[in-house]
Amino acid sequence: MRAVRRAVLLCGPALCTLVSCGIPATGVVEAGGPAHGIVPMVRVYLVENGSLVAVPRRPAGAVDAESAVKNLLEGPTEAERAKRLTTLLPPLEAGPTLATPDASVPPAAGPSRAPSGGSVVEAPASATVSVNARSGVVSIQLRYVTEELADLAVAQLICTAAEAQRTSDTGAEVVTVKVTNGRGRSVEGSDERCPED
Repeated sequence: MRAVRRAVLLCGPALCTLVSCGIPATGVVEAGGPAHGIVPMVRVYLVENGSLVAVPRRPAGAVDAESAVKNLLEGPTEAERAKRLTTLLPPLEAGPTLATPDASVPPAAGPSRAPSGGSVVEAPASATVSVNARSGVVSIQLRYVTEELADLAVAQLICTAAEAQRTSDTGAEVVTVKVTNGRGRSVEGSDERCPED
């Protein structure tokens, strides 16, 4: 009986403290939108003092090799340039594409030929770069680059594409990247020599 009284005497003040703490009961509070989870990040490889450096960025869309390469080809941001990060890749240049058909202009010969005639206009820069990923191999074609790229510039592309591909395809052991310039010259490499950080 003493044990029961002692329990009641100890629980009474604790219960009064909890009930009278001054916090009113509320229902569901609407505050902002739904949770989005982890924001996807992609790592692009820039150059600092002649070495590759992995730099995290937020892509506009999904994390894949194509978005990573296009993000890299935009060059360093102002904040990255302030940290003395640079790129050895040439800036993107717009390539030609077809505009709306114009009957007064005769059809052009070659790949930019329109079925019913068309005029040639400047395209977005992304039209000059294509990235395809299949079976652990990423192919990057830079149609706007006609000269040979420096080894470190090729390494920027290989490491950036391989890192993004490994993120989207977690089962790949080694990712191979093939970089082809506008003259059809190709260089192939893997992510085995890419710096971790």
